[in-house]
Amino acid sequence: MANLKEVRTRIASVSSTQQITSAMKMVSAAKFRRAQNAIVGMRPYADQLQEIIADIDTGDGLVTPYHDQRPMQNVLVVVVTSNKGLCGAFNSNVLKQAQQRLDHYRAALPEGGQLHVMSIGKKSSELLVRQKDLILTTHDDLLDSPSFDAIASLADTVMQRFTDKQIDRVEVIYNQFKNSLTQILSTEQFLPVAGDAKADTAAGTMANDYIYEPSKEEILREMVPLTLRSTFYRIILDSLASEHGARMTAMQKATDNATELLKDLTLSYNKARQAAITNEIIEIVSGSEALKG
Repeated sequence: MANLKEVRTRIASVSSTQQITSAMKMVSAAKFRRAQNAIVGMRPYADQLQEIIADIDTGDGLVTPYHDQRPMQNVLVVVVTSNKGLCGAFNSNVLKQAQQRLDHYRAALPEGGQLHVMSIGKKSSELLVRQKDLILTTHDDLLDSPSFDAIASLADTVMQRFTDKQIDRVEVIYNQFKNSLTQILSTEQFLPVAGDAKADTAAGTMANDYIYEPSKEEILREMVPLTLRSTFYRIILDSLASEHGARMTAMQKATDNATELLKDLTLSYNKARQAAITNEIIEIVSGSEALKG
């Protein structure tokens, strides 16, 4: 009977877990749809801005302070994870890649160089705070209400530090959204702005007959910061959509596993109960035969 009690306890525990994971899956599904709509709506705008900048920048050698290629002395690595767990390998993949990049820069930076890290997400902050050789800043609250104004303000801070030559390179590590089942681990150079090799090639074969008002220089000076802000916003939206998709998938798998485990436990319980009933019958029959004897 102790065995039956143990199985009943496990069945109740797994059933409770199944209800929790199923509820979490539904919550994540609702959040995922909103995040997916946001990133799908944002991408064409961000891509078009990138194309415009590449087109303006080709052929004339026009540059802004954000294009300044200089020797790396101080590097900023932006790590974007989530504030919560239970989303499969979403966070661990980013953290593993971040650790590899940090180790790379530790070896590559000259003496006196400094490694800066900006953590967006509690999961990365909890890990990176233990590494004492980093200058760490955290912006975990940004994910609670990811408005464009708040993200653009943070992007402006990063751009200002670059133009003030406090940092010489900015790199962002995050999960790029593809679909609910697939997230692409990405490492992007945010600053300095890199040239578009394909656009340069196209510029050599085809000249655009555009009329610019005001001048190209002024347009570029306004467009580059706008593009960088939209890129930073797109990165956060990519990460949020990837997070909710990964959590929805993880909770679906957990619910399916709990369902299978419940089937096995129920079968085990029925077998144990049948065995117990059979033993009782045998004991009763044996006792009755003994009394007859």
